[in-house]
Amino acid sequence: MQVRAKKHLGQHFLTDLDIAGSIADSLTSDFTPNTLEIGPGTGVLTQFLMQRADLRLAVAEIDAESVVYLRSHYPDLNIIEGDFLKMPLDALYPEGVNLIGNLPYNISSQIFFRVLDYKDLVPQIVCMLQKEVAVRIAEPPGKKDYGILSVFLQAYYDIEYLFDVPPEVFNPPPKVNSGVIRLTRNNVPKLDCDEILFRKVVKAAFNQRRKTIRNSIRAAFPGIDGDYRLMGERPEKLSVADFVELTRYVAEQTESEK
Repeated sequence: MQVRAKKHLGQHFLTDLDIAGSIADSLTSDFTPNTLEIGPGTGVLTQFLMQRADLRLAVAEIDAESVVYLRSHYPDLNIIEGDFLKMPLDALYPEGVNLIGNLPYNISSQIFFRVLDYKDLVPQIVCMLQKEVAVRIAEPPGKKDYGILSVFLQAYYDIEYLFDVPPEVFNPPPKVNSGVIRLTRNNVPKLDCDEILFRKVVKAAFNQRRKTIRNSIRAAFPGIDGDYRLMGERPEKLSVADFVELTRYVAEQTESEK
């Protein structure tokens, strides 16, 4: 049977076996053998993961047509049918799980925000996604593509941009280039600040990224003193450590107003 790529699911099936093998080889089992592939489609990447004796593999697939295909071609494969964004990873993998996959471009950011909810259970992620998003996630401070997702993920993961993937190795070909990245959990169990406030501060800063921190933070948190040393910078210049420091400052200022 053939599986039709569905636009509403953001499906673009990888056809290049060499690239699929390289993606599979990029994942390590140093932290846990548990591995969940997101959106296996027709199993081009899956077949290489199944060859690895060091992995305990399952796949998460929302497309019923793909599930039928996978069950017929890979009868021994552990298939979890459903939406990854709704899967309780803490119940499925209380000991932790690595994630890998050719992520649907239309929900890749949502997947990463979901990963952040389970960051202590996800030691490593290897994924292919739209190159623009991959670059943004891996970009260091000071670069133009550095943004909200960069800060949130770099707070808890070491991120490597591995290699480019051209459109012509997909069916159907996407209109953009793709990139493969690897995220490995760092040794920061918790940020040295209120983590909920940290998210609010980072989002506020980048909501007006062309303005200085002074303008964006004072707009989001009225009454904040604009003379703090980081206030004159633009958000893309601030490292994770800077945003942690800024969050502590905002917490002190807002507490003093009560």
